[in-house]
Amino acid sequence: KLRPCAQGGGGPRAPAGPPVRRPLGGAAAAAAGGGAGRPAGTAGCGQAIVWRNVVLMGLLHLGAVYALSLVPRAQLLTLLWAYFCFLMTALGVTAGAHRLWSHRSYKAKLPLRIFLAAANSMAFQNDIYEWSRDHRVHHKYSETDADPHNARRGFFFAHIGWLFVRKHRDVIEKGRKLDFTDLLDDPVVRFQRKYYKSSVVLMCFVIPTFVPWYLWGESLWNAYFLASILRYTISLNVTWLVNSAAHMYGNRPYDKYISPRQNTFVTVGAIGEGFHNYHHTFPFDYSASELGLKFNPTTWFIDFMFWLGLVTDRRQAPKDMIEARKERTGDGSA
Repeated sequence: KLRPCAQGGGGPRAPAGPPVRRPLGGAAAAAAGGGAGRPAGTAGCGQAIVWRNVVLMGLLHLGAVYALSLVPRAQLLTLLWAYFCFLMTALGVTAGAHRLWSHRSYKAKLPLRIFLAAANSMAFQNDIYEWSRDHRVHHKYSETDADPHNARRGFFFAHIGWLFVRKHRDVIEKGRKLDFTDLLDDPVVRFQRKYYKSSVVLMCFVIPTFVPWYLWGESLWNAYFLASILRYTISLNVTWLVNSAAHMYGNRPYDKYISPRQNTFVTVGAIGEGFHNYHHTFPFDYSASELGLKFNPTTWFIDFMFWLGLVTDRRQAPKDMIEARKERTGDGSA
């Protein structure tokens, strides 16, 4: 059964009067900055550029563009395999690092946690501990200098630019104040963190490349660029769109005073993660959206695992809480 929660999360709680709207800047905000106590204060924060990341990301995206030219020459099974790997990658982030470990929105038994950890290594977006740590800081200090991918600094920074610079000092300092012991209490998280580099090589590159070559005779060249490089690049950008597009474009039916939006495009690409206004309003909800006839493959996966007996304690926002919040702070959209 679904276990309702007593409290809502993310965003202002039942303000006595209309809260002051926090403007979300675009190019101007990126230039002027933004942050806690400083609506336009991120400029001059002294974040050094990490040129290694700039070069590697540039090469990765060039490789992905080249991979597109290989699509007509690849076997259909290879393309289907690449898509399957994409779905595995996505679940490692959405059902794993995000909904399970970052928000503890449900409980997973050991076999499922092992599967999600392996899928998360296929995603190659930092290990579960680091991903969850940064995401908790993002929710706690959203749209401030302590937010690792602060959307007030513009689309590019929120999407990929935050990976090109050292973390803002506020991200580090305020992150130290949060408790992450629950993550390291999980032996699966500890194991993945200890052997992360090896697991990434195996799950993100070796297995996706080896399977098409060994099982149906695809060339190693095609298999590597399509099932590894192209798939990995697309999965990265889909995740990043949650940080960028879903914080800038869409409606806000649950809380119009925060920047996260409901974005259909992101929902489809990120297998259910685009209901972002809902998620930041009720971050504890395992479905990350109102239950119903919504496109949310991650929720379907968790529900299927529940049916198999591998998931327990799915947390959900009660319907009356959702409706009350929409009435109080929503923008009136459906």
